Amino acid sequence: MPASRSPFPIIPAEDPAAVAARPIYLARRDPALDGVPEDLRSLAELNEFKGDIGAVLAGPAGVLVGNGDGSDPFALAAAPERLSSGAFRLAVDPETDDECLSRLLAWTLGGYQFERYRQGGQRAARLVAPARADLDRVRRLADAVWLARDLVNTPAGDLLPDGLEAVAREIALEAGAKIETTTGAALLERNFPLIHAVGRASVVEPRLIDIRWGDPAAPKVTIVGKGVCFDSGGLNLKGAGGMAIMKKDMGGAANALALGRLIMDAGLPIRLRILIPAVENAVSGAAFRPGDILTSRKGLTVEIGNTDAEGRLVLADAMALGGEERPALMITLATLTGAARVALGPELPPFYCDDDNFVADVLSSAQRVADPVWRMPLWAGYEQMLSTPIADLNNAPGGPFAGSILAALFLKRFASEASVWSHFDIYAWRAKAAPGRPVGGEAQAIRALFDSLERRFG
Repeated sequence: MPASRSPFPIIPAEDPAAVAARPIYLARRDPALDGVPEDLRSLAELNEFKGDIGAVLAGPAGVLVGNGDGSDPFALAAAPERLSSGAFRLAVDPETDDECLSRLLAWTLGGYQFERYRQGGQRAARLVAPARADLDRVRRLADAVWLARDLVNTPAGDLLPDGLEAVAREIALEAGAKIETTTGAALLERNFPLIHAVGRASVVEPRLIDIRWGDPAAPKVTIVGKGVCFDSGGLNLKGAGGMAIMKKDMGGAANALALGRLIMDAGLPIRLRILIPAVENAVSGAAFRPGDILTSRKGLTVEIGNTDAEGRLVLADAMALGGEERPALMITLATLTGAARVALGPELPPFYCDDDNFVADVLSSAQRVADPVWRMPLWAGYEQMLSTPIADLNNAPGGPFAGSILAALFLKRFASEASVWSHFDIYAWRAKAAPGRPVGGEAQAIRALFDSLERRFG
């Protein structure tokens, strides 16, 4: 599949279509509808328009879009989701650059549709950009989100490790980056035993995708994304419900590639490395087993407590490789644990980091760009729960407690060479739609990370 680029539904003010653009009013839950033309207020009254999120009402004098209590930065996205065509403009210009960016990004994301497997047609409603708009930035951010969504939404039958590699190659070629892939038996020859073990049962060979970009003398930033293109659970087979959306188990890789392309498009002054261990956790006579003891690239031995805790295994080998050049910053992105969703739900990814300065930067950026994340503790007191009498680590200790923290502590053992390491346990999926955020694959944490990286290194 091609690396998605979003159809851009924003037009500059000088576009001829802007002359006839109809005004859009973001209406909060306010029956007075201050600043709205009289005939549009009358239409709202006739239709019992209350200003709720997702409500859209079009009339000759303009369009009302529900803004609720004003807390949802993507409320405007309901308009392109509901309006079939035409040119529109904001009746009130945004007051700040951040607000302008948020409005335009909301409109663009409201135009997202995953159309690969059905006949339809892209939404054609367009918004006139305010004069202060940074359209290049809006386009870059929208492209990153569209790419992550498209990759996660694509069924595994069309996006196994070879397909994911093809997308990575397209992205690397487009950016002028170098890419190298280690595949199949070569993983053992080059000392990536955990990646090989997890992926060896599939008919499509496992691989490690390695992209390098930027000035080698610049600060090194390494992004590692979990690329489990389908997760059956292995011999600890998932039930039907648990397996239903496991095409999304490469959501970490999807978001890593999207963040990487965003960084390269913007030309951030860093030396970027993207590592994607791409596997299918399948079932066959070659599958790794509960009770097996595997030796990692780092030399640590791992007892397999559960073959369905495979993501941390493939990440461990990739992280060990990335750490060998001692990056200034290593970021891991992975759909790693159900425990993270139990703790914080599907829309608030937890992240782990011991560097308070980086944490403060990420939290500040997350609030600024409305890309929420929540810091969780790398609680040292739980490290003993990873112990086993016959190996250095157990990949899935028994018991119901602290599952996301334990997974992060497991990964931490493979991140010691990075000056700063941060892990994001994302969901990469939405089960419930909201304006600009349809059901299906989702980009999580990457806009916050890009903003923080830009402020740190830009």
